Amino acid sequence: MPSIPVEIFLSHSHHDERLTVRIAEDLRRHGIPAWYSERHLVGAQQWLDQIGFALKRCDWFAVVLTPEAISSMWVKRELSAALIDTKFDGRIVPLLAKECDPGTLAWPLTALQTISLRPFKTGIAELLRVWGISYRP
Repeated sequence: MPSIPVEIFLSHSHHDERLTVRIAEDLRRHGIPAWYSERHLVGAQQWLDQIGFALKRCDWFAVVLTPEAISSMWVKRELSAALIDTKFDGRIVPLLAKECDPGTLAWPLTALQTISLRPFKTGIAELLRVWGISYRP
């Protein structure tokens, strides 16, 4: 059983902010801290540095997959950083929110088990099961 995250990095397109907030809220409600840019970046901060600090601090990485995320340069950069960092080996979780081809974002995603967020609660329950946590509505 994989270890429960100290903190999970949620990579997403800014177009998917509402969905990312829902994911983060459910994770936090189940005791898993989640980092995502809209919540944790404050005005006047060096946002590029803050993303880098979060990637260094977090021990799990999830990418919210949508057509917008697939075409996002920043999602690609964040995912690339996670794929080359060995601390994320076995700790990258693709979350399929809308129909898209994860392989167009990064070919290694095709080798990882994807969790569908359709329907949302079923997907969150499946994500929590990765760490042996039961979903509580």
